[in-house]
Amino acid sequence: MESSTGSGRRGRGPMLLLPLLLAVALAAFKYFSAPTVRDAETGRKIRGSLTDQQGAALGLQSFQKVLQTERVVSSGPAVDQVSRVVRNLITVVRTLEPSFEWQVSVVESSQANAFCLPGGKIVVYTGILPITQTDDGLAVVLGHEIAHAILRHGSQRMLQTEVFNTVLQGASTAVSMGDMTPEHQRAVMGALGLTTKYGVLMPFSREHETQADERGLLYAARAGYNPQDAVTFWERMAAAGGGQPPEFMSTHPSHGSRIARLKEIMPRALTEYEQATARKR
Repeated sequence: MESSTGSGRRGRGPMLLLPLLLAVALAAFKYFSAPTVRDAETGRKIRGSLTDQQGAALGLQSFQKVLQTERVVSSGPAVDQVSRVVRNLITVVRTLEPSFEWQVSVVESSQANAFCLPGGKIVVYTGILPITQTDDGLAVVLGHEIAHAILRHGSQRMLQTEVFNTVLQGASTAVSMGDMTPEHQRAVMGALGLTTKYGVLMPFSREHETQADERGLLYAARAGYNPQDAVTFWERMAAAGGGQPPEFMSTHPSHGSRIARLKEIMPRALTEYEQATARKR
């Protein structure tokens, strides 16, 4: 005769799976009902958490905060160089992204940084200029940042985080309904969280960085900037930035991986560059 305890445990099995199944269903609904746009370069559908209007509004809000809190440079050689390079890059990407309202500001700071917010708001910190050194190097950096915005990488990451958090919440509920001790529950959820972070979210972020490297290189080449400066820029960046964590623990590819991938796609970028310079003759 079966014990009532054994029968009860078997009966609880499907019940334990129910929260996880419901969470997976909800995550799938969130993903497939999310706003989409088409990548004008490839025709691929891009799915993200925000509509373009929402992204542009958040981008403008962040841009205005930078202007209010940072030391904005209004004139001088740095502004002239950045404005020139941005103008040439926008000429190339405007047809790909006609809805963006482009604007650029230069910030006086030792930070070696630049970014492009959703909707086309660009910020360049003067600390990056000694590393970019030339218009070509700066075009590589800004092409990369513009590619992030055009490919909606921020919105994509938001959606993926929402989807995986939903699944993890379902898993947490399922685990809490089981017979595990609290310590065992925490261990299981910790392992799931680490697996999600290092096995899904960070690789996803590194993939975005690689996409932005590749697309940005093409933007720079089409604008008439020598794409070969991408390799020397990242070599200088590696020298300036010191050590990096192991790649699997980082949201960014290692400098070595970046340089290797850039060299792989360099022939295509050089073809685009030669075509762009031929048109200017």
